[in-house]
Amino acid sequence: MAKILVTPRSITSQGHSALSALTNAGYEIILATPGQQPSENELIERLPGCVGMLAGVEKISARALAAATELQVISRNGVGIDGIDLAAAESRGIRVCRAEGSNARGVAELAIGLLLSLARAIPSGDRAIKSDQWERRQGIELEGKTLGIVGCGRIGRLVCEFALALDMRVLAYDVVPDSTYAPSDRFSFVSLDHLFENADAITLHCPASVEDEALLDCAALSKLKHGVFLINTARPNLIDIDALISKLDNAEVRAAAVDVFEIEPPIGDRLAKHPRVIATPHIGGFTHESIDRAVQMAVDNLLETLCPVVQ
Repeated sequence: MAKILVTPRSITSQGHSALSALTNAGYEIILATPGQQPSENELIERLPGCVGMLAGVEKISARALAAATELQVISRNGVGIDGIDLAAAESRGIRVCRAEGSNARGVAELAIGLLLSLARAIPSGDRAIKSDQWERRQGIELEGKTLGIVGCGRIGRLVCEFALALDMRVLAYDVVPDSTYAPSDRFSFVSLDHLFENADAITLHCPASVEDEALLDCAALSKLKHGVFLINTARPNLIDIDALISKLDNAEVRAAAVDVFEIEPPIGDRLAKHPRVIATPHIGGFTHESIDRAVQMAVDNLLETLCPVVQ
């Protein structure tokens, strides 16, 4: 019986009804360690004999793919594929599929939730009350403030709509800006430097660079407005962590919210522990609705690729 490896933590820990379509089609489901992101060694151990992989956010290296001698397709239950060695996959004839737009709503709502939390210092107030302290931090209102959105795809556009509903102004940067997208006279596409220099808050919704270089390195962070809020629900390597910590220490960046880390869980991570940082455990697409959409799309992509093989 042909096998399909399933690795997303949300599925290996909780299961999902959409997987029944794979078993009904005659495939054996192989689960990674429940609730854990598989290591390279675990992938090397489990991939042999698998014709398909329903993948999460784990890195899939050339070494892991070399062990996957029968693998035909990797189907992500999300949109990011920068953790996959695409050159190695292509050289082995392995198709890579994405669940386009499946988690956009969840990520966009989290980004706005984090923005509101930063503006009103909600987490610190909660912690203080639970510690029998009465600590009131003066916040700001978002009306009239400028939100900078880096990456104006499905997620970025939803964030834009939410921000406009909060009476914010929006500056957006995209590698290929869509001139037909003009949701309001309070919205405009601008250069990256203009966005950095004029935004009161910045939220990242773009992939990492091909060279894996930080978008917000020390030089870029120095261009930001004093007291800016920074939100990253996209990729950990978009920001130079040491440079950001320095900016947080002197309050040039007023506060940051981070949902993604190079190592997860981020035990001992300096950024996650910083008092000016709200840290969340990679929950952007971790909603009931997003998971349902993503898993169903990932399963559909697997069957679309593999069904001609079994018929």
